[in-house]
Amino acid sequence: MPEPATDPRITTEVPHSARLWNYWLGGTDNFASDRAAGDEIARQLPSIIDMAVADRAFLGRMVRHLVGERGIRQILDIGSGLPTADNTHQVAQATAPDARVVYVDNDPLVLVHARALLSSTPEGATEYVEADLNDPEAILAAARRTLDFSRPVAVTLLGILHFLRDDDAALDVVARLVGALPAGSYLAIAHGCDDINRQAAENIQAYWNKHGTPKIKYRSAAEITGFFAGLELLAPGVVSCSRWRPGPGDPDIDVNQYCGVARKP
Repeated sequence: MPEPATDPRITTEVPHSARLWNYWLGGTDNFASDRAAGDEIARQLPSIIDMAVADRAFLGRMVRHLVGERGIRQILDIGSGLPTADNTHQVAQATAPDARVVYVDNDPLVLVHARALLSSTPEGATEYVEADLNDPEAILAAARRTLDFSRPVAVTLLGILHFLRDDDAALDVVARLVGALPAGSYLAIAHGCDDINRQAAENIQAYWNKHGTPKIKYRSAAEITGFFAGLELLAPGVVSCSRWRPGPGDPDIDVNQYCGVARKP
């Protein structure tokens, strides 16, 4: 249970996506409003817990692949959410202790926890930036204080693009981020998808957009693929998070969170 909020921007009565995700993943940094919303969404779509777990597992597999097999040593994690287990820098630095990770989120509660909990290896670096995805230039300017943009950078947008409900604006933001990256960089996206369990997905959006914040918009796999325009998609393409290079112990399921990873040529 978190301490009572002291920052006036932290509204405990309205469920927030970062705290909701924390609740589904078994964390304790959430409030009664988050748990009530989480329980109601899980009632409407019981697979939502599987989705949260699959998304987190994708994060681990993706980071291990990029760091361990693609040689990436710099990651810009936008929409990082509340710290839980196996955070991006922990996964990256377990393989490459000199990895540098910048976390970005616009939730002040995330900032409080990140500053307290996210510590780097001596060889690497871990920094936190309070910024909004709608202002990619501000994100990039802050990230440049820690990351060297003359060398490849992996940008991760996991569970955040569906908060940009205007399609053109979302595509523009991604293009501006990718445009700042050097060749050999990577883009990873995980995004709410309504290709499967369509009615349940529509119910979730309707419930959340009435009761929660920020508002969301799920997209199709084809629309999610559009964010990777001009990039080289890694196999197996844009798929359910549970289907992206699963390991032997990963569950054989499909979830409403689709993902992809691509390289900038």
